[in-house]
Amino acid sequence: MKNIRDLELVELKSLCKEEGFPAYRAEQLFSWLHEKAVEEYTEMTNIPKAMREKLSEGYSIALPKADLHLCSKMDDTEKFLFRLSDGHKIESVFMRYQHGNSACISTQVGCRMGCAFCASTLDGLARNCSTGEMLGQIYAMEKLTGQRISHVVLMGSGEPLDNYEEVTRFLRIISDEKGKNLSIRNITLSTCGLVPRIYDLAKENYGITLALSLHAPTDEQRRKIMPIANRYSLSEIMPAVKEYFKKTGRRVSFEYALVLGVNDGEEDRRALADLLRGEKGEHFPCHVNLIPVNPIKERTFAPPDRKRVYAFQEYLQKRGITCTVRREMGADIAGACGQLRRDGTKGA
Repeated sequence: MKNIRDLELVELKSLCKEEGFPAYRAEQLFSWLHEKAVEEYTEMTNIPKAMREKLSEGYSIALPKADLHLCSKMDDTEKFLFRLSDGHKIESVFMRYQHGNSACISTQVGCRMGCAFCASTLDGLARNCSTGEMLGQIYAMEKLTGQRISHVVLMGSGEPLDNYEEVTRFLRIISDEKGKNLSIRNITLSTCGLVPRIYDLAKENYGITLALSLHAPTDEQRRKIMPIANRYSLSEIMPAVKEYFKKTGRRVSFEYALVLGVNDGEEDRRALADLLRGEKGEHFPCHVNLIPVNPIKERTFAPPDRKRVYAFQEYLQKRGITCTVRREMGADIAGACGQLRRDGTKGA
């Protein structure tokens, strides 16, 4: 059965027209689906019973069901293993910050990008998430935590730009003022570097923050841990992200997972600074987010100690590059991307 939350407002209006319902019912329906995020058609008190019954015959309204809900004892992070209507499982994370609550959601069931430090990709890609399934993760977490979500990162399982059409539809729906009305500037999309899609996203000019999963400063190093580097070189990726900044005016973030003995040395930080500053010694407005790698049992990667992490950060800052160290969150609740889903699937 189709998920009715997949439909944009204009599509709901077309649906109402096809079914013989007044066009204004579409806006009422859209509000119930996204502003109030109801889970039953019977909750739509201003929608006629005949219309509710007709819609229920062809469109599901169900939100993802939480098979597992873990709360970190180290911080306030909460992680969910959601079961979709076809039995597939995805994971989402709820994080509390001073600036508001943030949701990290999955855009695919699994991933085919093959990054060596990520558990999401160990079993490959099962399928894409639909728009409604992405929205559903947010709405379900708000209900389960009793908290409003103000920020969203597309940084869970999957490569968002590998599911481009559904992801861009998600952006339009979640920011629609007649629905959830979440600020588009509070959304971050993480990509490992699908160059053509970065250009496409720049043209769309949604105004979201683009985060590039860089993780190594040279093509040679990147190819060892990120297969996408065999397809797109840094000489192709860097112009694409600079074009994104030029088109949108939004500062680009670079995600850099620090792995002990792999990409955390003096030569690595020097090469990274050189990459971001360019040949002329100038760098476009960007931000580096250093992430001590989350260990996963299927890999031998380990994070460097804090002294080494902060030395890396200090060097970049001295080179004039804005750089922060991401706070480690949820390490005691399978915090690594894709880890909870893999454990839950194997145990099913």
